[in-house]
Amino acid sequence: MRGNPVYLGISGGPSTWSGNAGAYNQLQLSFTTAAGQTSAQLYLHGWYGAGTYYADDVVLDGPGGNTPGTPGTPGTPQTTTVTNNSIGLSWGASAGTVTGYRVYEGSTAVASVTGTTATVGGLAACTTHSYAIAAYNSAGESPKTATTTASTSGCVDTGLPKHALIGYLHASFANGSGYVRMADVPAAWDIIDLAFGEPTSVTSGDIRFTRCSVSECPNVESDADFVAAIKAKQAQGKKVLISIGGQNGQVQLTTAAARDKFVSSVSAIIDKYGLNGLDVDFEGHSLSLNAGDTDFRNPTTPVIVNLISALKSLKAKYGSGFVLTMAPETFFVQVGYQFYGGTSAGDARTGAYLPVIHALRDSLTVLHVQDYNSGPVMGLDNQYHNMGGADFHIAMTDMLKAGFTVANTGQFFTGLRPDQIAIGLPAAVSAGNGYTSPSDVQAAVNCLVKGTGCGSYTLRGGTSPSLRGLMTWSINWDKYYNWEFQNSHEPFLNALP
Repeated sequence: MRGNPVYLGISGGPSTWSGNAGAYNQLQLSFTTAAGQTSAQLYLHGWYGAGTYYADDVVLDGPGGNTPGTPGTPGTPQTTTVTNNSIGLSWGASAGTVTGYRVYEGSTAVASVTGTTATVGGLAACTTHSYAIAAYNSAGESPKTATTTASTSGCVDTGLPKHALIGYLHASFANGSGYVRMADVPAAWDIIDLAFGEPTSVTSGDIRFTRCSVSECPNVESDADFVAAIKAKQAQGKKVLISIGGQNGQVQLTTAAARDKFVSSVSAIIDKYGLNGLDVDFEGHSLSLNAGDTDFRNPTTPVIVNLISALKSLKAKYGSGFVLTMAPETFFVQVGYQFYGGTSAGDARTGAYLPVIHALRDSLTVLHVQDYNSGPVMGLDNQYHNMGGADFHIAMTDMLKAGFTVANTGQFFTGLRPDQIAIGLPAAVSAGNGYTSPSDVQAAVNCLVKGTGCGSYTLRGGTSPSLRGLMTWSINWDKYYNWEFQNSHEPFLNALP
């Protein structure tokens, strides 16, 4: 290899790296398969956002290959019939002699059949699962297929439209764009996130929501008018949430006491203003993974474990109608495909939202990752994508739907239901880096929803007719720029099938 730093590694196994701007030099490592292991995934990738590297003559020196006589890999599985507690699958037959097929969820075989269809039962309603298929005979088992993701039916009706417009309202500051009274928020907005609730100190867990002062926001309404306007919005079917964190609100729940204070203080805000739920907008250094915390399904880092516990407590307290949304940056989600902080491969924050999303996936209303203020991110096509165009939104959203293998762990992060996914965007050029024109945003949505106009990108997660919609920072900035975001996208979303 040569050029910028390049990693060579085995998923779930060892890795090494080197950087050499001059001539090619050799990069090598050794690995040993575990008992019963018949395949290994080798990867080459660069350092996050560092630029181009060159690699050539990749050689595997060792036994390699399938065990002689084993079947070929089955055809890619497809979802057939779905009920509240079961998912049906079908796939193409394997080449060679086949005794049967095993259906895997992760590393666990959940069904074994002799034909090319199966129904996995005993599932909970409104849950998402990813499956891969392997054929077997007396000689051994074939490599597994690529995974397919499907969800059981029986989801609770959130009261949201099929395609929603979601926006942040500067409720505690003006931020240069001017204050917008709650009563003056147009009816186009289906979820209104009050920005922001912030902690009294980074580790206190004590969240306070202080409305904008008269000195900063001369047109600010009284508390009574604010609450009345919230009730009026809710009567129209809108959801109003408190958003916790933001750029300046670092929240680290390092102790059980901080966790409990978070639950009680957030509950107090929700109850005071009669809100519908909570948006988790943890940025900066709120979430990171301790070294050795490598299983996103069973995290051990206190700030992660305590946040999960706190959110579950709030969901349990307020019931099925509680609206829970999250607005992580790409660094904390999609970058986990390349680097996962707990493996000590780079920044400890990479992928740090994945354990939280996974643990709350069955309670999560909408995940709207911020497709802005981001560096280049590698997609499922193993190419870097840059913010500001349709391609970035297509690739980043496809990762959330299809799921992906978490870097250096060999573990698969199962994708979300399409109705749980929205695209996060800046409303205007002043609102954040990565502004995308309405035409490019709509091109991305048409690709994701209908499979049209995708350019050179192939959707790994398939189309998403029930994609939830668009989120923006912010309603205030949209008003400042004459409502371009709202006026462009509300009729577009309403016209989608």
